[in-house]
Order: sequence, then C-alpha cells, then structure tokens
Amino acid sequence: MSRRPRLFAAGVPYHVIQRGNNRNPIFLSDDDYLFFLDVLREAKIKHPCLIYSYCLMPNHFHLLIEPQEKENVSLFMKLVGAKYVRYFNRFYQRSGTLWEGRFRSSLIDRETYFIVCSCYIEMNPVRAGIVSGPGLYPWSSYRIKASGEKSHVLDFDSWYNSIGSNPEERQYNYHKFFQNSITEEKTQLIRKMTNKNGLIGSISFKKDMETLLNKELIFAEPGRPKSQKK
Repeated sequence: MSRRPRLFAAGVPYHVIQRGNNRNPIFLSDDDYLFFLDVLREAKIKHPCLIYSYCLMPNHFHLLIEPQEKENVSLFMKLVGAKYVRYFNRFYQRSGTLWEGRFRSSLIDRETYFIVCSCYIEMNPVRAGIVSGPGLYPWSSYRIKASGEKSHVLDFDSWYNSIGSNPEERQYNYHKFFQNSITEEKTQLIRKMTNKNGLIGSISFKKDMETLLNKELIFAEPGRPKSQKK
C-alpha cells in the first residue's frame, strides 16, 4: 500500500512530529538538546520557517511551524534530520538510522486550533509524567513565552503578541491562559490527525485547503471549538 502524500502550502501552520527509531532516545545529554536547537535555527534560516512552539522529548520532538514557501517544511526537516544524525552517530560512535521513518505532520487552522496545538505541544512532558508542570521542563518553548527565557529559535505569533502591551504582561497572561488545559477530546484529535498527515480545524478551513492544494484531506471534527481570535 502506497504512503499517503504529505501536502504543504506556504503561510499555513503545521504540527510536525518525528520519533526515534523503535522509540529509542534521540537525546542523551543537555548538549544534545542544545545542539539540536542550534540545528533548528540553522534550518529556519536556510529554509525559512517560523517556529511558534516546540518540545524536545527524550525520544521524539514536536514543532509548530509555518513555512514561508510550500516546500520548506520538507527541506527544513531534511536538513534537521540529516545534520543531527551525523552529530549523534559521530558523538556516540554508532551508525544507521536514528528516526522512525518519515516525519508526520498536520495542517493547523490558525483561527480555531493554533493555540490549542501550541498548548498540546508544550504539555507533552506533563502528559508523559516527566514533570508536574510545563514550567519545570527546560526543553520546550513554554518558559520562553511564560517566563521570558531568551531564545534564538522561537518566533512569537500574532495572538501571543496581542495578549499584553509589554513582555512582562504577555508572559503573565500566557501563564494564566495555560492553566486551562486542553480537553482530552482535542488531545486525541491532534494526535490522530498528525499521525494521519491530516488537517485540524473547521470545515471552512478544510474546504479552503482542499481548494488550495487540489486534494481531498483527512479530517475529523469533534464539535465546534471556540475561536481563539483576539
């Protein structure tokens, strides 16, 4: 059975996930995480993408990115994957693949699921039982948004910029907003559609994307989430 093609468009957010082969660890030290963040920065410059959220887990990573040209997600991930594998294999004196097949991705409706997906990504270490709160995990974008940690990787989206008139206000409001966890229903939807290289959003977003891409998209609607526009 042939693999379902992944469809990309410029200016549309994507949730991207890549796992280690056989769910094996891909980060074994702090230096590994730091090197990976440097590779993300290099990739977003070479193949312009905005990185709105990320979480680097011990055996996989999540990104919420927006390509500036339609092929940039694939080019971005190719550069990240290849460069990190070379580093990892050389440093740990191993050979062979590090990744579990191709990366998975889903289109994200900016109007209804963008913020939900961002929360989903940054809550990963809490759901996994690694920490009791997102602010305790150093390898996600949460502390940058909620505590003002410096980053050479992250881009702030228009919603984040709108929730305060200065950095301190935005950080406080983001922390408060994050206290309202996303529902299990939305968590399952995001997981399902990303694994299927599908679409997460409204019916109108689905129609717009199918028109743009000239392709039918996998879609599931768990009700009508409230719009998160300011």
